Amino acid sequence: MNPSELKGALEAIIYAADEPATLDQIVNAVGEEKTAVRAALDEMVASYAAEDRGIEIRAVAGGYKCYTKPQHHEVVRRFIKSLRPPLRLTMPALETLAVIAYRQPATGPEIQEIRGVNVSGVIKTLLEKRLIVTAGRKAVLGRPIMYRTSKDFLMRFGLSDVDELPSLKEFEQLARAALGADEGVAPIEPESSGETELASGNGVETAAPAITADAEVSAPSAESAEPAPQPFADSPPSEAPPSERVKAESAS
Repeated sequence: MNPSELKGALEAIIYAADEPATLDQIVNAVGEEKTAVRAALDEMVASYAAEDRGIEIRAVAGGYKCYTKPQHHEVVRRFIKSLRPPLRLTMPALETLAVIAYRQPATGPEIQEIRGVNVSGVIKTLLEKRLIVTAGRKAVLGRPIMYRTSKDFLMRFGLSDVDELPSLKEFEQLARAALGADEGVAPIEPESSGETELASGNGVETAAPAITADAEVSAPSAESAEPAPQPFADSPPSEAPPSERVKAESAS
């Protein structure tokens, strides 16, 4: 088929596919060379992006799928709300989904350790909504089940693969842009040292270092105290008291 017919066939296949149509699936359907199909797809993607159309073709989840353009999202949202209830996730479900997306494959105990709460019910909800799938069991004690994001997750968020998720550094830059460079950030206080500065009327005095638990402070005991040395006297010893002299004379 000529290039125009090939593009028409590719457009019909991508439009009719419920899931992103892979390159191999499209090649098998149209029966053309892979290089020719890839070149036609690239031209179609550029054409839908440049022209003033309501839809565009994106390469997501390893294939190609039609999406509405952002400028028409509000109109389409109002229309879709009249057809089916939108996908709604609670904050615990969003937090658990974020942990799985950035730590995948992740087990239930690992997710619970990060969030600090029981996540079994939230994981069941995410499985029911087909946003996550099981990814085998981890080779540790107990062999817990591992979870990873699904193809529906990539389709819901318009991602080609999980590598397109914003990094934590990008999140930090967004937060600083929203709060200001230094607003809301507590200053780092210096660590306390052994010496303490005491404010006085004349200035600042430095107190003695605090006594640590390893220091031993004891007062000398009465037994260990040595007697003070006596000074030498030049005069002879003093005479005995008068009462003692009287007793000595009466005895003689």
